[in-house]
Amino acid sequence: MQFDNTYFNKLNDFYAECDADIPPNPELIKFNKDLATQLGINTKNINLTSIFSGSEKPKGANTLAQIYAGHQFGHFNPQLGDGRALLLGEVISKKGKRIDIQLKGSGRTPFSRNGDGKAGLGPVLREYLVSEAMYALGVPTTRALAAISTGENIQRDTNKKGAILTRTASSHIRIGTFQFFASRKENSKLKKLADYTIARHYPDAKNYENPYLELLRNAANNQAYLISKWMGLGFIHGVMNTDNTTLSGETIDYGPCAFMDFYDPKTVFSSIDRNGRYAFSNQPLIARWNMARLAETLLPLINSDANKAIEAATEIIENFSDIYEKFWLMEMRRKFGFKKNKESDAELFDSFFETMTNNQVDFTQSFCALADLAEGNPTKLRNLYLDTKLLDEWINIFNKRSSIEKNLAINIRKENPIFIPRNHLVEAALNAAELEDDYSQFQQLLEIVTSPFDERPNKEIYSNPPIMVNSDYKTFCGT
Repeated sequence: MQFDNTYFNKLNDFYAECDADIPPNPELIKFNKDLATQLGINTKNINLTSIFSGSEKPKGANTLAQIYAGHQFGHFNPQLGDGRALLLGEVISKKGKRIDIQLKGSGRTPFSRNGDGKAGLGPVLREYLVSEAMYALGVPTTRALAAISTGENIQRDTNKKGAILTRTASSHIRIGTFQFFASRKENSKLKKLADYTIARHYPDAKNYENPYLELLRNAANNQAYLISKWMGLGFIHGVMNTDNTTLSGETIDYGPCAFMDFYDPKTVFSSIDRNGRYAFSNQPLIARWNMARLAETLLPLINSDANKAIEAATEIIENFSDIYEKFWLMEMRRKFGFKKNKESDAELFDSFFETMTNNQVDFTQSFCALADLAEGNPTKLRNLYLDTKLLDEWINIFNKRSSIEKNLAINIRKENPIFIPRNHLVEAALNAAELEDDYSQFQQLLEIVTSPFDERPNKEIYSNPPIMVNSDYKTFCGT
């Protein structure tokens, strides 16, 4: 790995240096060869297990834990930081993109507070599965480079097998990183962080009269786009705290996340989201709220006149919903196979979701079934419904709208996944790994969800939802 560590070299007050714990008996579970190739990593001369378990510090690495703050479920915590993660450093991909490489679950750091700094096998495998599935689905995301079992047990609700994930990201700069320095009124460091973020993610912003306002605008646009992708897949992040919101616009921290099976806009999977703050339908609103928190941190940089700074930043935040709506319409037109734009499309899309509500319609299968409908066969879609009255009325409207399109069924099949990481399949794979040391289900599921659009005869078990609606299904963050 050829490291080029700008965060370490340029932002020396923004982290704490520390080393990973050496695990007792590490074993490599999975290594992402394709991603390694993209990053220009030569695996011939390195011990993968040693490097990605933290047992061996690679040449050129500067292991550090980043510091940040964050709003967690709406409540501000002035100091968080990487309590179980270490940034090894940055590499330049073959496409010239700067990428962080980070160990997650490698032991205590100065920011661990009362935690052990470790990660359980289940959460590591979940993040590997879901982040790689999201990448295959075209969603901006962190990625998984390696998964390691550590050969030790960690204490959670019960004893769990320990593991380490190696995660890559465009960066790990979060809204919470800005909040840490803003809350301490360290404006010189805030400016340093903003300048670094602009140079790394939005270099064109330097050409504008107010680069910090442009930083906010770009970050907001990227978040709006990201959430539109989540909403188009029925994905629920589960913990959209500001310390889990990146300035790059990538999905980060796959803790209590899940994909929706049966459509319900109020769906919450996270065990710690007791009031539904991060429910599926709330995600665009929370993204806007998070961007408002970023805007607050940038006010001293936007303008020394507080009123003028607030006015400029408020315009961007107030425009967020319109930007999101634009991206959501683009996403829906793509999923419906529409190449032409009509003003009535938003109403058509909204009414489709209304037909799904209270009908226990599977989110993913319903969009796949639109291809058959486009070919004049509504049976597959109608069979998903308990009551087809509203659906049949909607089908008539859809048929009129689709008459102006070409190759509609082909477009729909191209843009809608057959396979997602179904919750019951993910849980089965994790249980087999945790309880039986059997990784075959994990490997098979990973192979399928990373080719989500491919037809696979006799693999219907991977495309079907669970037989019963499990309204009590919960996911856990693993900390």
